[in-house]
Amino acid sequence: MRVGLLTGGGDCPGLNAVIRAVVRKGERHYEDELLGFTDGWRGVIEGTTMPLDVERCRGLLPRGGTILGTSRTNPYKVDGAVEKAVATLRSKAIDALIAIGGEDTLGVAHELRGEGVNIVGVPKTIDNDLSATEVTFGFDTAVQIATDAIDRLHTTAESHDRVIVCEVMGRHAGWIATHAGIAGGAAEILIPEEAFDIDVVCDNLRRRHEKGRFASIVVVAEGAQPKEGTLSLQSGEVDQFGHVRLGGISNVLAEEIEKRTGFESRVTILGHVQRGGTPTAFDRILATRFGIAAIDAVHDGAFDQMVALQSAQIVRVPLADAVGQLKTVDPGLYHGVAEMFFG
Repeated sequence: MRVGLLTGGGDCPGLNAVIRAVVRKGERHYEDELLGFTDGWRGVIEGTTMPLDVERCRGLLPRGGTILGTSRTNPYKVDGAVEKAVATLRSKAIDALIAIGGEDTLGVAHELRGEGVNIVGVPKTIDNDLSATEVTFGFDTAVQIATDAIDRLHTTAESHDRVIVCEVMGRHAGWIATHAGIAGGAAEILIPEEAFDIDVVCDNLRRRHEKGRFASIVVVAEGAQPKEGTLSLQSGEVDQFGHVRLGGISNVLAEEIEKRTGFESRVTILGHVQRGGTPTAFDRILATRFGIAAIDAVHDGAFDQMVALQSAQIVRVPLADAVGQLKTVDPGLYHGVAEMFFG
């Protein structure tokens, strides 16, 4: 078979491990010809490709990012792009396409199945917010990076008797903030699923410092929102999938905390540091398992399906189930565990 691959949306550690696994089993076991489309769906629209084989994929396992490049291009938001994408796949004689991405990338994949395209999905998002899979690769690496940062922030916060607000990724779901906040001993964790009250946050910090703790780390997901009327945030630009470009809530929080409590406050925005660098062992293994399972699904004709992790096993689930609803933080984890250490 002639199989295409693409990586879409934000990059994350483990993407190259998926590509490597697909190519290895596709070429060596199935005798497939593999072709990579560059820069996500834009490459499919424009017909830009690169050949993939075992030799080209050597050394990819520990390498972050994606050798194929990526973008947030949405064919359904560009006039004539869907028709161009389908025409490209036909002209390149692609029998099946493996799309590696998150909710947006896989949502397009599901829609293109209706155009007659044979597609298998691989879940990718450091936010860990895709339904139908217990975890996505990249998440473990992002949590470890954030936890390491929080550990370091504790020492400088204690040295200067400061509050430090650490902003992590998480547009609609606060998985990174919750896991890294718990692991790093944060005094407060603010996530998109739970609208926060800045007065309550400040009261908790005051009680903490009154007990002789003169340093606090507040971990906030970039998509966290205050309760209506308690704090004003600015909105940003919108991409082709309708997502506002986030980043900067920590600056507003630090300013308000210092103004209301008198505690010197500083900001650390981890941003794209969470996406970069080498993946953890867990993410390398999960990405490899996903890649093997994806090429197997292609040869089984399991199209419009996504490979997923459930009960430690790799299974196949309908793409519609994966993109139909976001997976948000378990209230029991947030209220039953994280909140026990607030203040």
